[in-house]
Amino acid sequence: DPPDEEPPAAEAKKPTTGENSPDEESPAAEAPAPDEKPSADEEPPAAKAPASAPVDQPTAVFKAPRLPKVDQPTTALKIKRSPSGQPVAAESESLAERTSQFVPLRSDDVRRPPAPRTPENPAAAPGAPAALSGAERTRQQPMPPKPPLDLLAELTNTPPPPETPVRTAVRRVKIWTPLVILLLIVFAIAQMVRPLPDPSLTMTAKETYGFEGGAPKLPWPDQGQGYMAATGLGKVDSFGEQKPVPIASVAKAMTAYLVLKSHPLKRGENGPDIKIDAKAEADGKLYTEGESTLNTVKEGDILTERDALAAIMIPSANNIARLLARWEAGSEKAFVAKMNATADELGMKNTTYTDPSGLTASTVSTAEDLVKLGEKLVEFPALMDITKLPEWKDPSGHKWRNYNTLVPYDGALGIKTGSTSKAGGNLLFAAHKMIDGTDQLVVGAILGQYDDVSIIDEVNRVSKKVMVATLDLLQGAKIVKKGDVVGEVDDGMGHTTPVVATKDVKAVGWSGLTVKLELTDDGRTIPHEAVAGTHVGTLTVGEGRSQVKVAVALQSDLAKPSFGDKLTRVG
Repeated sequence: DPPDEEPPAAEAKKPTTGENSPDEESPAAEAPAPDEKPSADEEPPAAKAPASAPVDQPTAVFKAPRLPKVDQPTTALKIKRSPSGQPVAAESESLAERTSQFVPLRSDDVRRPPAPRTPENPAAAPGAPAALSGAERTRQQPMPPKPPLDLLAELTNTPPPPETPVRTAVRRVKIWTPLVILLLIVFAIAQMVRPLPDPSLTMTAKETYGFEGGAPKLPWPDQGQGYMAATGLGKVDSFGEQKPVPIASVAKAMTAYLVLKSHPLKRGENGPDIKIDAKAEADGKLYTEGESTLNTVKEGDILTERDALAAIMIPSANNIARLLARWEAGSEKAFVAKMNATADELGMKNTTYTDPSGLTASTVSTAEDLVKLGEKLVEFPALMDITKLPEWKDPSGHKWRNYNTLVPYDGALGIKTGSTSKAGGNLLFAAHKMIDGTDQLVVGAILGQYDDVSIIDEVNRVSKKVMVATLDLLQGAKIVKKGDVVGEVDDGMGHTTPVVATKDVKAVGWSGLTVKLELTDDGRTIPHEAVAGTHVGTLTVGEGRSQVKVAVALQSDLAKPSFGDKLTRVG
């Protein structure tokens, strides 16, 4: 209990000599009684010093400051000091101050210090300064940031609700729902502005058509080798072993092909002028030694390209063939190299050229290889206009017969004869026939024909039989009717529109033949929106000049992709 009376002032100021006992405090604990007030004339306690008093440490003696009165004389006060070291009275006490060192007001009022309390945070731990404020503690030891909900709970004085699976799920829904909605909006906009895919055309009809019946057999001779084909349709029949043999002047067919490739000639045109050189004039006199030549030309004369081609294809003039080689490639050797390179390009695997005229026996080929070349030559109408002539008149007025006696009968088109005692009679020939509005071409070759009377007449005779038999085999067949669905247009968005043939499709062939059908868009881009009947492609049967082509059109309207189609588009 507090004492009933205050201690005498003299007793409170009594200095202590010697070492302080464990229960006593230092002179710093001296203070005036609560009701005692300093007079105006009395100087402040801090300015007074004792006259003489024995102390253990000179710096340990100071005059205790006067403290304000307190209700309880036994209340412990903690003396605060200003930054300059002067003691100041505390206006209020924090929790840390209330737990600071106990200062007794009377020397006989000594109490057992309270047991130290466990600090609530590291700043109140033993050994830490008791007078540090919260801001000072934060600077000395930063605290980790608190979660937003916990901070809100502190501000509102409301503790955060306990974490539960439902609360976690609701919180995640609230966070992710706006993000998902935003992503969906961005996705929808991107789908709307994406470029539409180009519609594609595909065929739904059968890709081939087969003619009824078995494979044909042509009336081949009993010697040599032969091969027969229809342009764009393939092989009709063949006989004999397809091995390289001398072909004589049939080699000039390649000479004509190379000249026309470098200097195309249209129907009715004469082409560039070619000057006769001294060698061409000199070689023209070799007819006396059994060569076929154009002996009416002189050095300085002019031959048009058309006349030069006629000279090598009808009278089979060797001197003009060599002249064309020099004119085309600069030399005969360079021209022969081009002949062999072109043979490789055309797939003539068993063909070798050693001269532009075919006079040498080392120029060899097969009937199959020569038919490949013949199918290219019939694509030059200006050349066919020459080779189908029964005779030709040169610039001097001299007439020359065509050794191909198949022309001008049975639709024969020529192409080139060749004969020597070693090569026998050889003939590369072509013919055409109109079938259901299609001009169908056939090309054949027969090599190695010998006869006691005339090898050239013999090869013409057997070749005519094969040519006529082949033309008789040709027939037409309606393989697609007008309005039949042959394909469809895919808009790339999951919708298809059928396409139909705009008229009947007729193919040319023979028994046992299988022809190929192909549907193309003609290299044009199909629109995303079109009405029924719009032309969108072509149906083709066969290859080369014998091709049959029919336009195809939309069976119904091609609708533009809808909003839903664009939104749900994946690819």
